Amino acid sequence: MSSSKYIVILGAQESGVGAALLARQMGQRVFVSDHAALQPHYEKVLKHYGIAYESGQHSWERIKDADLAVKSPGIPNDADVLKRLQAENIPVVSEIEYAFKYTQAEIVAITGTNGKTTTAALTHKILADQSHDVALAGNIGDSFAGRLAENPQSLYVLEVSSFQLDHVKDFRPHVAVITNITPDHLDRYGEDFSAYVDAKFRICMNQTEKDYFIYDADCEVIQQRLAASVDEIRATRLPFSVKKKLAQGAYLEKDKMIMNVSDQTIEIPTSSVPVEGLHNLKNAMAAGMIGMLKSIHKDAIRQSIEGFTGIPHRMQVIEEFSGVRFINDSKATNVNATYFALESVKRPIIWIAGGVDKGNDYSALMPLVREKVKAIICLGEDNQKLLDTFSRVVDPMVEVHSMSDAVAQAMLQAERGDTVLLSPACASFDLFKNYEHRGLEFIQTVKAID
Repeated sequence: MSSSKYIVILGAQESGVGAALLARQMGQRVFVSDHAALQPHYEKVLKHYGIAYESGQHSWERIKDADLAVKSPGIPNDADVLKRLQAENIPVVSEIEYAFKYTQAEIVAITGTNGKTTTAALTHKILADQSHDVALAGNIGDSFAGRLAENPQSLYVLEVSSFQLDHVKDFRPHVAVITNITPDHLDRYGEDFSAYVDAKFRICMNQTEKDYFIYDADCEVIQQRLAASVDEIRATRLPFSVKKKLAQGAYLEKDKMIMNVSDQTIEIPTSSVPVEGLHNLKNAMAAGMIGMLKSIHKDAIRQSIEGFTGIPHRMQVIEEFSGVRFINDSKATNVNATYFALESVKRPIIWIAGGVDKGNDYSALMPLVREKVKAIICLGEDNQKLLDTFSRVVDPMVEVHSMSDAVAQAMLQAERGDTVLLSPACASFDLFKNYEHRGLEFIQTVKAID
C-alpha cells in the first residue's frame, strides 16, 4: 500500500485506534469513524496524534472516497455502512489483516469458542519466560496494529475472535490454534452455525506446508470440518486429546500429558497445571506444543506451566467464607464455557447464571446441573429461558436483578463445603458494561461480606 492511500477506520476502540496509529505511521491519510460516542481515553489518543475522527455517526461523504476500510470487530457484518462500502467495491479488512501487511514477525494465532484467552496467555508466558521479544495482543489486551505501531517485536501471540477473522484475506500465522468450536455468537451469523465454523477456520486458510495447525481432536465439529476439507489445510497438523492416544500431537495418559512434536517427546505431570479442569489440560497441551515448536526445553515449559495462575474472570477463586468458596467465572459467556466450569468444581454448587441469551441451548448442562447444582440464582433482565429449562430439576431458583442481590441470595442458600459459582453462560450487556464489569462487581460484593 502506498502512502497516498486514504484509510477509513470504522470503530474507535482498541482495535480501531491501533489501526489508526499504524496507518499514520505508514504515512497514510486516516479518518476514524465511530457510530457511538468515543471513550475519553481513545479520543485523547486520536487528538494527541492529530488523527481526524468523528463520533455518533458514519458520515458517508467522508467515507466514500476510501481506498480501504478497516473494520473493528464489534461492528456487525450487516451494518449499513458496510453494505454501502461493498456496493461501491471498497475493500473492507479486519485490523489483524491490515496489520499483517506491515510486519515480517512470526505470528502464533489462537482462536476457539472457549479457552483461547487462557491458551494465548499461557503460550505468551512460556515464550516470554525465555525471551523479551514477544508480545501478547489481539482480542486480549492491546491491539495487534497498536503494538506493531508503538513497539514492534519479532514474535506475536494473538488471540483472535471469529469477528476478527471475518474480514481476513492474506493473514497467515506460522502457528494456528483452534481450541474448540461450539455454538456461540449465532446472533451475529444469522443463526447459521456453519458460518461461525467457517469464520474460525479462516485462521489456517493461508497456511502452507511450512506452518503448523494445532487443534482439539476431541471436538466433533472440528473433526467434521477437517474431514470435509482434507485438501484445503496444508499445514502440519498437531492435534491434542484427553480421550485418545495420538502418534503426533499431545494426549493424556494417566497423570501425564505426553506431547510428540517433530520427533521430540515431552512428558509433563498433570499436577503441573495449577488451574483445574480437563479443558485446562487441553489449553496446556496446545501451549506446550507451541513451546516445543520454538525449541524451548521441557523443564522450562513445565516451570512456566506451573507458574501460570490463570486469567481474571476465568475460574478465579475470590474468597472462602465460613467454608463457602466463591469463584468468578464471568468470562463464561456461552454454554460450553459454563459446562467446563460446572465440570471442574468438585463441591456442591450455588450457580449464578443469566444475562443476554445468544440463542443458548442449555440441554448440554442438564446432567451436570442435576448432579452438582443445589440452587440457581438467575441474574438478568429476562430469565425465562433458564427458568423453563431448570425449574423442574433445581429448587430453589431465584430471580435477581443486581449483583448485590445475587450474592446475598447465594449466601442464604450456601452451606459449609459449597461453592458459589458465577458462570453466567450469557453475555453481560443487560445489567453490565461487559463481562469484566460483571466480574469486578462480583469480586467487590464478595469481598465486602462481613
